[in-house]
Amino acid sequence: MNRESFLAHVGWTGAAGIAYALGADGLFAPAAAAETGFSFVQISDSHIGFTRPANDHVADTLAETVSRINAMPNQPAFVVHTGDVTHLSKPAQFDTAKHILGALKAPLLTLPGEHDVIGDGGAAYREHFGRADAPRGWFSFDQNGTHFVALVNVSDGEAFGWLGKDQLAWLHDDLAARPRSTPIVVFGHVPLYALYAAWGWTTNDGAEALAMLARFDAVSVFNGHIHQIVTHREGNMRFATAAATAYPQPAPGTAPQPGPLTLPPDQLLHVIGYRTVRLEAGPPVVTDTPLG
Repeated sequence: MNRESFLAHVGWTGAAGIAYALGADGLFAPAAAAETGFSFVQISDSHIGFTRPANDHVADTLAETVSRINAMPNQPAFVVHTGDVTHLSKPAQFDTAKHILGALKAPLLTLPGEHDVIGDGGAAYREHFGRADAPRGWFSFDQNGTHFVALVNVSDGEAFGWLGKDQLAWLHDDLAARPRSTPIVVFGHVPLYALYAAWGWTTNDGAEALAMLARFDAVSVFNGHIHQIVTHREGNMRFATAAATAYPQPAPGTAPQPGPLTLPPDQLLHVIGYRTVRLEAGPPVVTDTPLG
């Protein structure tokens, strides 16, 4: 089944994104914010190679996501994929993902998820999506006065959900010279805080990273992994997980364990999609756009 047939089968109609304040306490800026600054797009958890009933056409939904981003009248400064690009870290899955993501008009940044490092410690991921300036996966950069940090908190085996001493030392040095007023945006795969530790939706040494970030006036943290939008705030730090492009997972504690959640076909596209983040003078303006 090709992408057009699949989208017709599941009832895709297209939808405008909704910009809103995520949370009741002004977690992110409301939709009325002025169109200034610049934007980026977050996508996550495409799980290329997944073939179970929750979505047995994940390549099609990722391709539709790319098409929707390319159709934006104002292209984002970059697109960041926050992990689980593939489902089983197979070279053929990475080939497919790279082909689809290679069609993006905007520059692409990627982070690995735990599904991208299965069996080979991330070798295939690095071959397809690695950066010469980030041999261990983590990196940072500055754009339009904002400092961006990409962290890696996944691995194949017992170290899953850890940043590790080397990365924490790097983060300390990376942030040390930044003035307190510098806006900070952090990307990761697994949540840095204990969103739901019973399901492994936490970074075990994330508190150490958050302590380093706490001195800044404004910190926004965007991650994937849990395949749904959940927001949280701790002081000056705002957190938002993203919907997947592949399939949803249950809300925390509503099922015996996490995993693919199968919905009626006409509902799937209403809970998967992408996110646009516009950086303004105040809190980021977040627009989550479902594919249906």
